[in-house]
Amino acid sequence: MRILIADAFPEEHRNRLAAAHDCDYAPDTTAEQLPAELSGYDSLVVRSTRVTAQALDSADALRLVIRAGSGTNTIDTDAASRLGIRVCNVPGRNAIAVAELAFALLLAVDRNIADNVADLRAGRWDKKRHSQARGIYGRDVGVVGLGQVGLAFAERAAAFGTRVHAVAKPGRDRRTLERAQDIGVTFVDDLPELARTCDVLSLHVPATDTTRRLVDRDLLAQVRPGTIILNTARGDLIDEDALIEAMETKGVRAGIDVFADEPATSTGSFTSRLAAHPNVCGTHHIGASTEQAQEAVAAETVRVIEEYAKAGTALHCVNPQPPREFAPSLPANERS
Repeated sequence: MRILIADAFPEEHRNRLAAAHDCDYAPDTTAEQLPAELSGYDSLVVRSTRVTAQALDSADALRLVIRAGSGTNTIDTDAASRLGIRVCNVPGRNAIAVAELAFALLLAVDRNIADNVADLRAGRWDKKRHSQARGIYGRDVGVVGLGQVGLAFAERAAAFGTRVHAVAKPGRDRRTLERAQDIGVTFVDDLPELARTCDVLSLHVPATDTTRRLVDRDLLAQVRPGTIILNTARGDLIDEDALIEAMETKGVRAGIDVFADEPATSTGSFTSRLAAHPNVCGTHHIGASTEQAQEAVAAETVRVIEEYAKAGTALHCVNPQPPREFAPSLPANERS
C-alpha cells in the first residue's frame, strides 16, 4: 500500500509501516495543501488535519482514511462514503489521557491554580485570595457520556470521594453498565435533572447534530450557582455566549480544553471571549497529547492499516455506506 501520514506520528510506528509499505511522512501538511498531495495514495493517516470533500475528490486511488484518534468530525465522511472510501478511527486508546486532563482541570478550577501561578510569576503574593476553595470531596459530579473517556473520568472522580451521576440511556451494553456499577454511578432520567443534581458537569460525548450546543441557555438555567463545567470533548458542545452569561450571572466556572473556533493548526493566534474569561481555566486542545496516549493510538493505527492490507477488513469503520473493493496501487510506471 502507498500511505501518506499527514500529521505527527511516532517514529517507531512509522518505521513499522515503512518496513511493509510505501510510506511518506509529511506532518506539516495543512488542509489547504492536502488536495494536491493525495494522488496515488491508497491510505491517509491524519490527526488534526482536516480532510475536506475537495481533498477526497482529488484523490485518485484513496481507499482508506484513518483518524489517529477517536473523533472523525474533521473528516467529510459523507464525501468519503460517496467516493467509496472507508473512514476509520482509533477509539478508546487516548481515553485515560483525556480523563486525566479533565480531572486536572477540575482541580485547577477549584483551587484557582492558573491564577496562583500567574500571580507568583508576576511577583505577587496573595494567599488571602487564593485560599478560597470549596474542595472536591463529597461533591456531586455529573458525567455526560459514558464512553471510554467518560468512564475513565468517572473512575477518577469516584476515587476522589465524589458522588458520580450520569443519565440513564436505553441500550447501553452490559460491560458499560457493569463498569458504571463498579464505580458507583447513580443514574438520573435526563440531562436537566443531571444539571440540577450536580456541582460539576463533565462533557464526554462526540459532536453530532444532536449534541451541538448541548450546553445552552436552557440547560444552564438548570445548573446550581457556582457549578463547574468541564469540556475536553468538542468545542461545539457548548453555546459559548450562553456559558459566559451564566458565568457572569450565576458564578459558573469552567475548565475548557476545546473551543468552538479554535485554530486548525498547532500554533497561531487565537482570540476567544470564553478562553479569556476570568472564570475559565483553559488549555490548548491537549487532552490526548501525552506520550502514552500517542503511542497507544499509533499502535492501533498500524493495526488498522495492516488488517486492511491483509484482508480488506476496515477496523473501527465509521462509514454508513460500503466502499469499493481495495486494490493495492500499482507502481507509477505501471499505472494507465
